[in-house]
Amino acid sequence: MSIQNIKMPDIGEGIAEVELVAWRVAVGETVAEDQIVADVMTDKATVEIPSHVAGTVVSLDAAVGQVVPVGTPIIHIETGAAQTQQAPEAIVSEAPKNPPAVVSPATTVAVAAPLAPTSAPTAAASAPTRVTDLPQGDARVAAAPAVRLRAQALGIDLSTVAASGHAGQVTHADLDRYLSGSPQPAAVNAPAQVFPADESTQTLPVIGLRRKIAQKMQDAKRRIPHFTYVEEVDVTELEDLRAQLNAEHGKTRGRVTLLPLLIRALVLALRDHPEINARYDDDAAVVTRYTAVHLGLATQTDGGLMVPVIRHAQTLDLWACAAEISRLADAARTGRAAREELSGSTITVTSLGPLAGIAHTPVINHPEVAIVGPNRIVERAVVRSGRVEVRKMMNISSSFDHRVVDGMNAAQFIQQLRALLECPAKLFL
Repeated sequence: MSIQNIKMPDIGEGIAEVELVAWRVAVGETVAEDQIVADVMTDKATVEIPSHVAGTVVSLDAAVGQVVPVGTPIIHIETGAAQTQQAPEAIVSEAPKNPPAVVSPATTVAVAAPLAPTSAPTAAASAPTRVTDLPQGDARVAAAPAVRLRAQALGIDLSTVAASGHAGQVTHADLDRYLSGSPQPAAVNAPAQVFPADESTQTLPVIGLRRKIAQKMQDAKRRIPHFTYVEEVDVTELEDLRAQLNAEHGKTRGRVTLLPLLIRALVLALRDHPEINARYDDDAAVVTRYTAVHLGLATQTDGGLMVPVIRHAQTLDLWACAAEISRLADAARTGRAAREELSGSTITVTSLGPLAGIAHTPVINHPEVAIVGPNRIVERAVVRSGRVEVRKMMNISSSFDHRVVDGMNAAQFIQQLRALLECPAKLFL
């Protein structure tokens, strides 16, 4: 019988530390050799940590949400035929070679509740709070502070008093009737349901993917001087074309949404504006412009925002682009996106679909220098050639890194994008 420790392995790629996002085992649980015992997160993906021995878990030595350097012991396992738990201070650790990390394609982190006291976050959800010394049930009843104090002094449980005030409030007159024993009137203007005066709070640790998102957004806003440009686009002809394509080819080649058409327009506009399809290394003061368009697609998942990448978007036709959008979005949402599918973008498109309002100010995906986002399409009365017509209109919101993209260049790029979308035949020239 011996106590083995498992250290945080070297995952490679120069990674010096990772964040523990979930334990797969608990103290006292029996584990098999090569069984996954923990999930950790790097900048891009979730990595599963296996046990290199079989035995019983004696202690978990890191908390969920803790950033753990490579080489740090994270779990102790008792091995051997006679397995009995020892107190942590009695553990004599052996230092085996670091087990290899198993790289999981999962990227959406479902943070499990800690399974043992050693892995619990320090901050727990607070219990509901009641007003001090109020009779049981009073905190759920609507009443003015003076009425509450009077009821407290008289020892009256407000929940037993018929309310006649606005929105179901107990009044002084209601207390008088209660004390005199008079018949209690039916409530006046009382809704069918009165929401309780719940003052409970919930403390949620920001860990895993949510922490990575927070750090990336903070870094982007701190390092990049954003400027946002919004332009109105008439997409009537574009929507007519899309409807015709789906009617003729939707059953055989798949339906086309707005995004593949927008991406096609972006690819064409970027040919004339290479300064937009770029990444800026502000530490080295070097701008790298790209011929290939590796387009990031901001995707909302249950775990938070992720950006899978459409490689060589300039080589895809509408249906291939639509298929790749669907594949990557599904992989991101189900946690199957590989690490290489979540990095290397040169420009990003962000869209909230039907929830996209009339305009927004998108945050640049650092170290890129631009991000473009369509807003929702609405029918509006528009004056064209002196006549009022109903047209389908959509705003394009975009943000740029003002250190490397001048306002004139950004405006010219968006105007070219608008011209392509308003005359969709140009998308195929």
